[in-house]
Amino acid sequence: MKSSNPFMSSMVGRGGQAQGNPFTAGNNAPSNPYGQPGGYYGSMQGGVATAAAHQGMPGAANYGQAGASDRPITVDDVVTKTGIALAVIIVGAIINYFLCASPGTMGIGLVLTAVGAIGGLIAVLVSSFGRKYDSAAVTLIYAAFEGLFVGGFSFMVAGISVKGENAGSLIAQAVLGTIGVFIGMLFVYKTGAIRVTPKFTRFMVAALIGVLVLVLGNLIFGLVAGGAGPLRDGGPVAWLFSLVCIGLGALSFLLDFDQADKLVRAGAPSKMAWGVALGLAVTLVWMYTEILRLLSYMRN
Repeated sequence: MKSSNPFMSSMVGRGGQAQGNPFTAGNNAPSNPYGQPGGYYGSMQGGVATAAAHQGMPGAANYGQAGASDRPITVDDVVTKTGIALAVIIVGAIINYFLCASPGTMGIGLVLTAVGAIGGLIAVLVSSFGRKYDSAAVTLIYAAFEGLFVGGFSFMVAGISVKGENAGSLIAQAVLGTIGVFIGMLFVYKTGAIRVTPKFTRFMVAALIGVLVLVLGNLIFGLVAGGAGPLRDGGPVAWLFSLVCIGLGALSFLLDFDQADKLVRAGAPSKMAWGVALGLAVTLVWMYTEILRLLSYMRN
């Protein structure tokens, strides 16, 4: 099948078959058991939600070929569902950003930010361990919660911590950086510069678990000692940690693209595109929050 999407159209060939890409894991390769980075929500979400977002997909109902009740998935399905999820995130982010920016509603906005972080993480876990990978409701609920978090997080990082700077400019740079990384990794995937193999997948899982352990340790240290902890205080270690997270987030896009490719190859039901959209949204949010955080370090 041929996609009308200008970036992902070459991922799949006619009839749902890959175009002999030398960079994929191969038709006989095991399905990617992993997913993507979600963030702490900014900090923790990246380690938890990422690994969980894709882990449940191979076990989801009708993971294989589509039945009579549904048509096979296409690349355009993935693009459309991802676009819808991102639109919900953007709307929620704009609403909560202005709630946080207004003195009269700042308290409400900050509460919604925390609710969004927790709710988004729960939605990812439900999708993964509840085998709801094909659920439009779960993906859209995640997007709604995540939009609240992104808006509040953007305000706290760009509107508060970066003093004397234009918050809108910083946010715009983070958005452009995220888009640039996405397009760059899509090019890397399509050219086969980095192959998504079982060994690569195992490395990514181990690396994300390591990041999660570090983030949880930093969170506990921060609660006990007070402050953000050495991984998020804007010092040299924090710079290095953010760069590592951005690198892992970028590599996670390869897992997302490969998962979408495998679903199309297998002729999975079109509703599985909602799960791919969830995974891509998680990675995009993680990437955005880490880039925004790093930019704030540079400005400070």
